[in-house]
Amino acid sequence: MPFSTLFFDLDETLYPASCGLWPVIKSRINLYMEVRLGFTPEQIELRRDSYFRQYGTTLRGLQANYSVDREDYLAFVHDIRLEDYLKPDPALRAMLEGLISQKFIFTNASADHARHVIHAIGLDGCFADIVDVNVVAPYCKPMREAFEIALARAGETDPRQCAFIDDLPSTTRAARSLGFFTVLLKEDSLLACADADQVITRLLDLPKVLDGK
Repeated sequence: MPFSTLFFDLDETLYPASCGLWPVIKSRINLYMEVRLGFTPEQIELRRDSYFRQYGTTLRGLQANYSVDREDYLAFVHDIRLEDYLKPDPALRAMLEGLISQKFIFTNASADHARHVIHAIGLDGCFADIVDVNVVAPYCKPMREAFEIALARAGETDPRQCAFIDDLPSTTRAARSLGFFTVLLKEDSLLACADADQVITRLLDLPKVLDGK
């Protein structure tokens, strides 16, 4: 029986990490912390990493400790010309259209950013909805509550009927513990990983691991 719902992470999952977009987003996060909050470069590195580990995202850590406007933060860090890094991917579109399950984006970024990415890689119309950081607020991946909200948004009651695809082991580990079938995307390795049910090096190989669940 096929999965009824597929949840896809966005950044470095729908597009390859090698395109160089995520380092630019990280540099925008650093710049936000410098110009909006007055952090020094040394403080930025320490705080950003510790917030990511403790809260799941830098944004959630900043919100917990400082007066940060979520919309201002998201607009600032995603103020990037995506066309400089992304291009339409007809093969990816064909693969997604061949999957009969309903498909959702599940991201710790904003829906606006997700829509811009989807458009840049030519995937408009491939997804039923976007579960973004605003939908799951005040939670985020990898928190249990964020996954529960995503399930409800998709009309699902049993995570075992769902597959979750992400590039971060911490996130696939959390999803797997809740009962999702998990696929970890790692461009540089096909080694088995205890944090996911399957590992792939490119998203185009997803149907193979879903068929072999």
